[in-house]
Amino acid sequence: MTFSRLTSISVAAAMATAGLFVASQASAETVKIAIAGPMSGAVAQYGDMVKAGALTAIEQINAAGGAGGNKLEAVLMDDACEPKQAVAVANKIVSQNIRYVIGHVCSGSTIPASDIYENEGIVMVTPSATAPQLTENKKRKFIFRTIGRDDQQGPAAAQYIIGKVKPRKVAILHDKQSYGQGIASSVRKDLEAAKIPVALFEGINAGDSDYSAVITKLKSQGVDFVYFGGYHPEMGLLLRQAREQGVKAAFMGPEGVGNKDVTAIAGPASEGMLVTLPADFSADPANAGLVKAFADKKRDANGAFQMPSYAAVKIIGDAIAGAKSTDPAKVAAYMHKNAFQTPIGNVEYDEKGDLKAFKFVVYTWHKDATKTAAN
Repeated sequence: MTFSRLTSISVAAAMATAGLFVASQASAETVKIAIAGPMSGAVAQYGDMVKAGALTAIEQINAAGGAGGNKLEAVLMDDACEPKQAVAVANKIVSQNIRYVIGHVCSGSTIPASDIYENEGIVMVTPSATAPQLTENKKRKFIFRTIGRDDQQGPAAAQYIIGKVKPRKVAILHDKQSYGQGIASSVRKDLEAAKIPVALFEGINAGDSDYSAVITKLKSQGVDFVYFGGYHPEMGLLLRQAREQGVKAAFMGPEGVGNKDVTAIAGPASEGMLVTLPADFSADPANAGLVKAFADKKRDANGAFQMPSYAAVKIIGDAIAGAKSTDPAKVAAYMHKNAFQTPIGNVEYDEKGDLKAFKFVVYTWHKDATKTAAN
């Protein structure tokens, strides 16, 4: 074989290798992921939690080479936890050809937005919307969660009330919204089945500043335990005004009240509040490196939705890599069929897009805005 022949073969091989490299580069793309939730408004703290988790995950996935070689890019969308605004956000996501969504955050805004995503074939993973109506009795392929449902959280609260608190007479309040009323109804169902008297089941108006009328009813009914379905602004006012009017009943709420700002509103009256929350994944030694990654970006990893949000992005990234495609239909199908290792543990989905297992933990809240596992 002559030198010129060897040279021509070498050049051809080099060109072929270069061609494969160029083709590989061309096949990779930037995958936009919308982070949709309350970036403003009364519950913007929850949007901050979701944003912190999602951004940290995107940064770490990109630093490791991307999702199947594809770079992820965050696009922030503010729905203020308002259903109408959430629909507008969803339509904006469709118009911008964004095919993946982390969010929405509040159940009341997630439910109408999810209808649009399902119809348009956009994968949505919510790390915080717990209302069963999101997925129940609906044939959906593209809607998922990384948090449990209220019909998992409600029974966890009720079991604690029945087994540990053992109240004589209970009042159950809610904010008349999908999330709050739904979980309040779940708790009432289990308490009544256990023959614990529910003396009052009543809705209050979210955003009001004076709840003296319902507090007067608590006093007149002689209740010794109050469960509230809703968010921290209303719980904070209920706690503070109840104590000011001499109500000594214990209070309990879902993860929507488990925010440091409930203490900013209620002050010392927040001491002893019971709350159901996802397990504190930031305290898991296996997540120590991840907690540091949050801290390095001056983000707090300790909250209800940071780790579920991180997990949501990681699952999408792993599914893109596993499906070897950025096509949402293929990615969604892969998500339904496979298990994922995440900071919230092993994740597997049922046919509705709900987690096959998720544990809620009861915590006691303290007036310094810390919490400890309840006895």
